[in-house]
Amino acid sequence: MEGSITDVPGIQVGQAEDPEALTGCTVIRIPSGAVAGVDVRGSAPGTRETDLLHPLNLVEQVHAVCLAGGSAYGLEAATGVMQVLEEMGEGLDVGVAVVPSVPAAVLFDLALGSAEVRPDCAMGAEAARRAGPGPVKEGNVGAGCGASVGKFCGMERAMKSGLGSAFRHMDNGLAVGALVAVNAVGEVRDPRTGETLAGARDGQGGFLDYIGCMGGGKAGELSTNTTIAVVASNAKLTKSQANKVAQMAHDGLARTIYPVHTMNDGDTVFALATGQVETGVDLVGTLSAEMLAEAVVRAVKSCDGAGGLPSYSDVGE
Repeated sequence: MEGSITDVPGIQVGQAEDPEALTGCTVIRIPSGAVAGVDVRGSAPGTRETDLLHPLNLVEQVHAVCLAGGSAYGLEAATGVMQVLEEMGEGLDVGVAVVPSVPAAVLFDLALGSAEVRPDCAMGAEAARRAGPGPVKEGNVGAGCGASVGKFCGMERAMKSGLGSAFRHMDNGLAVGALVAVNAVGEVRDPRTGETLAGARDGQGGFLDYIGCMGGGKAGELSTNTTIAVVASNAKLTKSQANKVAQMAHDGLARTIYPVHTMNDGDTVFALATGQVETGVDLVGTLSAEMLAEAVVRAVKSCDGAGGLPSYSDVGE
């Protein structure tokens, strides 16, 4: 499947990373604004400005979403995004200033590369300035730069993951895309075949059983991980409907990541709607889940080995 989230009209993406420290951030920018929702399923989330997406709250549109590594430290990157958008005049006019709405979520990548280098204000600003409508670069980039999977038996058996995107266009004009940084405790499987693509390696070319590893207590020793994602469409949705789409989109993670939404993950999905096409929320949510599942697979297949961890291509197709 070809295409990326930037094929949804009005959606731009910019990325910045430190390939030596293995961390980075990805900015999804919407210059004209978008109705947004969010759904947090993991039990170790790191987020910013997610409360404003509740249907009862004032703000109706967001202007960017920031996804970053660095654990809670990486939330600083969103400040840099805000600064750039303020310079561009993008945000809520409050009379005395323009205040951009930039929700953010982070993943834990401190165990790979350098724990002392995290996405900061400068990196967030750089990613925001790079945002454009072109194809999204996948793999060891942006928020996926230091991502890894299959950690339920320890980092020594884990595999490298990264960032992926996917897109589909419907005959009725509906365009739906997804972008995800896959950094899970669990393993990743191809939802079409059930094949394990990346997980805890057994040292003999195969993968360990995650149920057995979890039963041994190893998973409880892990730090936080977290898969963070954005799904976007050109549908006309309310805030309540956008939140429902974010909820439904999590099914894409459940189809590809085993286990998912654990105590050691902070899995978070944002949903954006730019408002050009009248369509049903169920269709948008269903396609968002499919695109997110496809993006997870692409994230694993497009990355390169790094930080001592092999990739999908290193282990063999």
